[in-house]
Amino acid sequence: MIRFVILRILQVIPTLFAVSLIAFFIIQLPPGNYLTVHIANLQAQGETIDPAQIEALRQRYGIDDPFWVQYWKWISNILFHGDLGQSFQHGRPVSVLIGDVLPLTLILGVSTLLLTWAIALPAGVISAMRQHSVVDYTISGIGFVALAVPNFLVALIFAYLGFALLGTSVGGLFSPEYAHAPWSLAKVIDLLEHLWIPVLVISLAGTAGIIRVTRANMLDELRKPYVTTARAKGLSEGKIVRKYPLRIALNPFISTVGWNIPSIFDGEVIVATVLALGTTGPLLLGALRAQDMYLAGGIIFIIAVLTVIGTLISDILLAAVDPRVRYGRI
Repeated sequence: MIRFVILRILQVIPTLFAVSLIAFFIIQLPPGNYLTVHIANLQAQGETIDPAQIEALRQRYGIDDPFWVQYWKWISNILFHGDLGQSFQHGRPVSVLIGDVLPLTLILGVSTLLLTWAIALPAGVISAMRQHSVVDYTISGIGFVALAVPNFLVALIFAYLGFALLGTSVGGLFSPEYAHAPWSLAKVIDLLEHLWIPVLVISLAGTAGIIRVTRANMLDELRKPYVTTARAKGLSEGKIVRKYPLRIALNPFISTVGWNIPSIFDGEVIVATVLALGTTGPLLLGALRAQDMYLAGGIIFIIAVLTVIGTLISDILLAAVDPRVRYGRI
């Protein structure tokens, strides 16, 4: 087990390097840069442009430097100084911008994750145990609809229903009077009143996917000879399911637990933008549109790190649950 963990950890370093290089390269693929976007916006507004100021910005941010120079400057500052760089668009450090939206992002992400697991796992097991019943068809039907309907459309529907039926203001995680107010019990209650819409919307597709995977694996395990043998020995159905099929059927779920860690940080970008949530999703989208490479690169780099760490955690958990993984037999 120790050897397995060490090998997985050693694979993290080159993976992170490759991901950071590819991410920084992709961010710079669109033609132009932040200054060209900034100049175009100023011209569209009819404002004059000072060439000396533009040249000073080019020199300050090293926009005309070769790709490798820009990448090394960015990654070396992260590795040796923990500095994610300066945002062109906002004129503030990237770490400060991310820190401003991080608390709400974590609240939204953790709430969504807990709701997804709380609904999906029991529903998947029940659907498999009652195959071809009304319950099974109902759960499967809801799951198919949740997978088929785009999340941003569901967000618009829920926002309308929340406003029309419950009087909840549309957009954001707070009412206008609490948006910039200090934290208090009233602000927490206001947050909970607004939080249920994005949590339900973001969790829909993930919940449906886990239900389908859990149901399929449970059905596969329930048909195996060891379950028939356990029934022949007189064990109760509940004990049989808990002790044997459920444990093995959860392997795919455990292997994807780590993938949910970066989703806690980034959330659903389109849904967050549609609902005007103050999370990292709209911040990333705005940075990509403005070609703010340090802000976009910093957020993508953090997501990549969380993805690699999450995958490592999933591998370790899966190896602990199923010894076959440690010996490469599945």
